Amino acid sequence: MSNATTVLGPDEILLDPITRTGKGFYWLVAVLALIGFGGLGAWVYQLMFGLGVTGLNRPVYWGVYITNFVFFIGISHAGTLISAILRLCHAEWRRPITRAAEVITVMVLFFGAGSVILDLGRPDRALNVIFHGQVRSPLIWDVLSISTYLTGSIIYLYLPLIPDIALLRDRMPHRRIYRLLAVGWQGTPKQHRVLEKAIAIMAVIIVPIAVSVHTVVSWVFAMTVQPMWHSTIFGPYFVVGAIFSGIAALIVAMALIRHFYHLEDYLKPVSFNNLGLLLLVMSLLWLYFTFAEYLTTYYGAEPFHMTVFSSKVTGRFAIPFWSMFVLCFVIPAAILGNKKTRTVKGCVIASIAVIIGMWLERYIIVVPTLSRPRLAVEVVPYAPTWVEMAMTASFFSLFILLYLLFTKFFPIISVWEIKEGREKSVSDVVERVQGYLPGDSSNRKIETLKSQLGHS
Repeated sequence: MSNATTVLGPDEILLDPITRTGKGFYWLVAVLALIGFGGLGAWVYQLMFGLGVTGLNRPVYWGVYITNFVFFIGISHAGTLISAILRLCHAEWRRPITRAAEVITVMVLFFGAGSVILDLGRPDRALNVIFHGQVRSPLIWDVLSISTYLTGSIIYLYLPLIPDIALLRDRMPHRRIYRLLAVGWQGTPKQHRVLEKAIAIMAVIIVPIAVSVHTVVSWVFAMTVQPMWHSTIFGPYFVVGAIFSGIAALIVAMALIRHFYHLEDYLKPVSFNNLGLLLLVMSLLWLYFTFAEYLTTYYGAEPFHMTVFSSKVTGRFAIPFWSMFVLCFVIPAAILGNKKTRTVKGCVIASIAVIIGMWLERYIIVVPTLSRPRLAVEVVPYAPTWVEMAMTASFFSLFILLYLLFTKFFPIISVWEIKEGREKSVSDVVERVQGYLPGDSSNRKIETLKSQLGHS
């Protein structure tokens, strides 16, 4: 076995979820699978009796399904933007969290796309996009951008996995899948150089792709003339909301991994503190964009827009609207703005509030506008039915199930990156700091510190 695929003693715990399986794992898998199959039953029921079994109607032809689509695509930004930006910035505290973020991206994109298929009623209608699609349609832009995003995200997840797959190949030779996926990795210096260069290139590529994806998703709404949709602010507004919800999802995933796999020594409070600060910044940015959108609408006082505006602020949708405001801003700002409450528990509470609030935000964007169309038609109030709720619960359960199964086949924390961090990070950070500071005296102090750290 090569040195590159040898695990240090302290990192053996990172392989425990793969090599050891308790009864609790099987019980959890059974419960999640049961909820997932319940959603499958609801889908079969919908296929048999049509979209009439949902709350969808004219003019509200988009409801919970499209809300889920926008929400899941937004959550996917946890892996790409967060992981890629932290890699490019050489943030050393990101080493234990990048893979947890990247897995979220790949898994959740399938459920975002699946939500659109549910909304079509008949799955075969999705082929119309391929055979009869028009390049002028934002829907085609959406398909192309999400397909590109999914492909890039899978590559970006797979590349840093290769050394750890090789480790598992050597530890578990009976699992032939590892031999196939390891692609002959032996951990030579040349292979490491090529791998690190490939990861760096993908990190640069994936950032603009991720930004473009949620911008294009917003254009599905903004390119129409519907009240409170036809807005130039929707692109950056959606991107900010996506990063916001993505950070929250990552914090919750990290906390669950930390607790159930006993990885407190790897997922330390400093990571939660840093992500909590990022979440607080994104909460403030989200408040800014929300305020700008609603102030512009109110100041313009265009009748059709004001009808939708009033239904959100004081009308039928006031409860979810103000709940969204409390969950996305008041609670996160109160918890994360105070260092004493910005603990692991505090960050998780704030993140759960943000996840719920951002789902409500997507609902508030989709449904009120369609409930108050420009054309004078008989408005039928929209209310989600058990079919839509069952499918939503199924998608969330299946996402958690797939994430859980991933941790049973691959280390959720990168073993080789942790090892590399121990060997190289201290000297790399010292050299970078030395390059920032002027003066010989500062350099001598840095050298002294570097020497002390080397001896320790």
